[in-house]
Amino acid sequence: MEHLINKRVKEIELSGIRTFYNMVSQYQDVLSLTIGQPDFLTPQHVKEAAKSAIDDNQTSYTHNAGTIELREAAAQFVKEKYDLHYNPADEVIVTIGASQAIDIALRTILEEDSEVILPGPVYPGYEPLIRLNGAKPVHIDTTETGFRLTADLIQQHLTSKTRCVILPYPSNPTGVTLSQQELEEIAALLSDKNIFVLSDEIYSELVFDKKHQSIASISSMKEKTIVINGVSKSHSMTGWRIGLLFAPSYLAKHILKVHQYNVSCASSVSQAAALEALTAGKNDAVDMKKEYEQRLNYVYDRLVNMGFDVEKPTGAFYIFPSIQNFHSNSFDFALELVKEAGVALVPGSAFSSHGEGYVRLSYAYSMNTLRAACDRIEAYLTSRQSR
Repeated sequence: MEHLINKRVKEIELSGIRTFYNMVSQYQDVLSLTIGQPDFLTPQHVKEAAKSAIDDNQTSYTHNAGTIELREAAAQFVKEKYDLHYNPADEVIVTIGASQAIDIALRTILEEDSEVILPGPVYPGYEPLIRLNGAKPVHIDTTETGFRLTADLIQQHLTSKTRCVILPYPSNPTGVTLSQQELEEIAALLSDKNIFVLSDEIYSELVFDKKHQSIASISSMKEKTIVINGVSKSHSMTGWRIGLLFAPSYLAKHILKVHQYNVSCASSVSQAAALEALTAGKNDAVDMKKEYEQRLNYVYDRLVNMGFDVEKPTGAFYIFPSIQNFHSNSFDFALELVKEAGVALVPGSAFSSHGEGYVRLSYAYSMNTLRAACDRIEAYLTSRQSR
């Protein structure tokens, strides 16, 4: 009966990140730098809040949008951190991770044949959701602009079918961010157009050289922007599955309907933990960010000294070096690296065709692991050159 399965579901593929991760798991003694998961433990006070919630029997359904206490804390958090202003009563939705927030947002705004502009290379989780809605992803090559989706690039790809522009910054896989000027130029381009912006800001607390800036803080953009955030990366809470969606009330009320029929509500216990994270733990990411920046500087210097061409990231915990000095195919290079050096990186082709010629290295791992991995990569390249 497979022929009865939804054609769109059959046509999408599993994430290239996970596919490669699963493939290399069969090899022994491999240092894997593939998964974007913080190696820090969830802060103890956050875990204690969850335990207390269980003991206090906070184990029932919550409001579909999440507890009002958490929505208030989330609104206060983004106001204080990023100058974003949302009414917790009707402009904040607590979701099951940022991934579900993206899903319900796109299901609300997309229709058949809509077009969605997004940068390439880009996190592979957007395209399948776009296609499942019968819409078309329009990947724009950003390899000549330092992986930044600029207003000029967007303008070149606008059509009458453009429904949404996705701004995933800080970026997975490149780690780059957009400047205030770049955001203002995009805002000037889109402010008078009936086009939504989906701003995925899940790495907002991990910006190294400046304070994170959101396009929704620009007054002309709030009414057409959906902001995605959460506690997975900022508080090392990936398994707690708490995301946050911020949108103007006219839009949030429709997104909430999709969310309601999709999951009812996020876990009540995880919401209690997130409440603690966004209040008592609102600055928990500071020490993590310092450690990530040290790791970035180390990995960046090592890669440059090995001969890689690489754009230095300014956020998140990924670096995306070009392999064109060593190999023409990112998948083959990554597979060779596993087999011959015992190091796993993600082929750039997992991040759209515009990622070909690159590999993604996650430095959300200990310095000991990063040192050992860099040593192995360097030894492999040295051996390769002497053949």
